[in-house]
Amino acid sequence: MKVPQIDFSRSDYITSAQFHCNRWLNGLGDMWPVTWAADDNLYAGAGDNDPSTRIKGLAGPMWSPMNFWRINANKMPELVDNWPIDPRIYCQKPHVDKTNGIKPAGLLSVNGTLYLAVENMNYGENPVFNRQRNVNAWIITSVDYGRSWNRDATPQDFFTGRLSSPHFIQFGRDYAGSRDEYVYATFPGADDGNSYWCNGDYLLLGRVPKESILRRDQWEFYAGLDQAQAPIWIGDDSAATAVFRYTTFTGENHVAYNPGIRRYLMGNYAFYGKDGEPRPYHNKPWCEYTTQLTLFEAPEPWGPWKLFYKDDCWGVGEYQPNFPTKWMSEDGRKMTMISSGNNEDYCLVCQDLYLNIQESLP
Repeated sequence: MKVPQIDFSRSDYITSAQFHCNRWLNGLGDMWPVTWAADDNLYAGAGDNDPSTRIKGLAGPMWSPMNFWRINANKMPELVDNWPIDPRIYCQKPHVDKTNGIKPAGLLSVNGTLYLAVENMNYGENPVFNRQRNVNAWIITSVDYGRSWNRDATPQDFFTGRLSSPHFIQFGRDYAGSRDEYVYATFPGADDGNSYWCNGDYLLLGRVPKESILRRDQWEFYAGLDQAQAPIWIGDDSAATAVFRYTTFTGENHVAYNPGIRRYLMGNYAFYGKDGEPRPYHNKPWCEYTTQLTLFEAPEPWGPWKLFYKDDCWGVGEYQPNFPTKWMSEDGRKMTMISSGNNEDYCLVCQDLYLNIQESLP
């Protein structure tokens, strides 16, 4: 079987990485954007809850396309809200799947408030290269750790086009240890101007003052470096520049800052066939493609991103790697990667990861 050819510089700081042989599988559903909240718990969104769950007020068992969880110290998810968004109200836009067209994207805790970015989507419109397309995204908020929500904190078309899947960069507890007074987010985009859940082309980077997360006019986007190598920020997202590019192999990636090693970490996932060519998750035969897992580090959110781990056969249909900041050791060398995936791994998957660091570098 051929594997995708990847052209990234290797990290000269993280020299190697090893996963623990054991994995913990808990909870139900997929996606699992996670944040470390003010009450010291981890909270996460998940898509596609178990069909045997009965939704209050609705007859019979049915899917909950999005739900919300608390993850305790034993890495056990506890369901907080099985129905934060009603698809009968919020999935009725053009090109959105009317029944299950809602998924969690990014999640962040700042000053005791949870900000959950929600994406409207469909399951693909291209019969040849069928990718789950993100149509639009908005932000809902909670001040009681997900027990209730302001579902209209922003308009539903707060983000559109290639910005339709925002993923907040994670720092410490309730955003402690952030680099400055801004909140940062990545956006997976594609060269056709859309956003896709898998096998996209690049990531954009946005930021907003943390007191203005819900104001669209305050968001600005990375547009390269000036002559002094300082980042350029612009309000017009159409002129934004990619901070990461892996053409047809970029996922809906999460980024977390590891203070112990002073690096931003990102996991990328992509699906491919036996010929080594990209085959999105929703191509036929459905969910039978191998996943490539690649892990990257960077000194800044805009890069440069360097590769420190690659697994060309991570599994069949595995996806959404992420690194909860609460589960990073003080020296940064031990972390836990969470992920989810197809078939037997359609749940919260936890696996410890150990990093070897080049001591002589800053």
